[in-house]
Amino acid sequence: MSVFKLRDGDTARDILDSISRYDVEYKFMHVCGTHQDTMVHFGLEELLQDVGIEIRQGPGCPVCVTTGTEIGAGIALADAGVAVCVFGDMINVPTPIGSLADAKSRGGDVRIVYSITDAVQMASSEEQDVVFMAVGFETTAPTTAVPLLKGVPENFSVYSCHRIVPPALEAIFQMGEVSVDGFIQPGHVSAITGTEMYEPFSTRYRMPQVIAGFEPLDILMACHMLVRQLEEGRAEVENEYRRLVRKEGNPKAREMMAKVFKEEDRSWRGFPVIPSSALGLRDDFSQHDARIVHEDILNDLPEMDEEPKGCRCGEVLRGIIRSEECPMFGRSCDPQSPRGPCMVSREGSCNIAFRYGSLQR
Repeated sequence: MSVFKLRDGDTARDILDSISRYDVEYKFMHVCGTHQDTMVHFGLEELLQDVGIEIRQGPGCPVCVTTGTEIGAGIALADAGVAVCVFGDMINVPTPIGSLADAKSRGGDVRIVYSITDAVQMASSEEQDVVFMAVGFETTAPTTAVPLLKGVPENFSVYSCHRIVPPALEAIFQMGEVSVDGFIQPGHVSAITGTEMYEPFSTRYRMPQVIAGFEPLDILMACHMLVRQLEEGRAEVENEYRRLVRKEGNPKAREMMAKVFKEEDRSWRGFPVIPSSALGLRDDFSQHDARIVHEDILNDLPEMDEEPKGCRCGEVLRGIIRSEECPMFGRSCDPQSPRGPCMVSREGSCNIAFRYGSLQR
C-alpha cells in the first residue's frame, strides 16, 4: 500500500489502523467533486471499505447539478446570435435539444473562457451582446460578483446558475432516500462560507460532520474524525482543514456575494425545486441579468426532460447508486459520447470512475 505523509507521525496506515480498531460499518457522504477525484485516484475507496467505511458522492459537481433547461437557455441564446461564454466542461453536456458544442457547430457563438474576466474583456472590445453562464457553488460566486460591483459594459450580462450547498443538504435529509452516518463537507466552499452554516444539521439531525481538505490524508483523517464522533456519541462540526478554513470564512467574499446575489428557489438536476438554493442577481443588477435582458429569447424555451432515457445521473447525484451501477456506464456512455453530465465534467462521479477505472483495466 502507498504511504502518504502530511503531518509528523501521520501516515495512511496509521489512520486506517486506528479506524479498524473501532470495528465499524458506516456510510458517509461528501459533496465535492475534488474529494471524489482524490478518493478514486489514490484508491482510498478500497482502503476505507477494508476498515468498514463506505463513501458516496452527493451533489458536489456544479456542472452536473446544472439543469438541462439552464443549458438549453445557453443554446437558445447562441442560436439567436448572442455570444455565450462558458467554462470548458459545460460545452459537451447533452440535453434533449443538443449541447452547446452542437450549437457552436451550426454557427452559434459559443466561447470557452477561463474566467468571467475573459468574458468581460470580450464584451469591452465588441458591440455584440455577451452572456457569461456563471456556474458553481459558493467557491466561485464571489468571482462573478467582483466585476459586477466594479462595473461591466452595457452589452454584458450574466446568466446565473450558481447554487449554494446547505439547501441541497437539507433536501437530502428531507427526501430520506439514502441513509448516511456522517458528512464530509467541502473545504473550498467552507473557505468562503465558514463553518457555522453546517451546525443546524448537527443540531436537527444529530449528524456528525467534518470539513476536509483535498489531499489523501485529509480525507482519511476526516473519516477517522467522523468515526470518533459516532463512537463517542457526538454530532458536531469539526474542521480538519484548519490550515485554510476559518470559522468566519472569508468575510469580504461573503459581503460581495450578499451585495450582488439573492437566494432563489430552483430545481437541481436529480432534485425537485429546492427552496433558496440558487443565487440570482439582485434588482440593482437587472440591467446585467441575462434572464431579464434576453427574456424574449428565453421565454420560448421548450419544456424538456432533464436526462435521456436510461441515464441515472440524478440517482448518482443523490448518492443512491454508484456510477458503475448505471447500465449505460462504460457502454453507451463514456467521456467521448456522454449521455449525462456526470460523464462530462472532470468533477462528475462517472467521469472520474471511468478515467481511473480505465487505467486499472
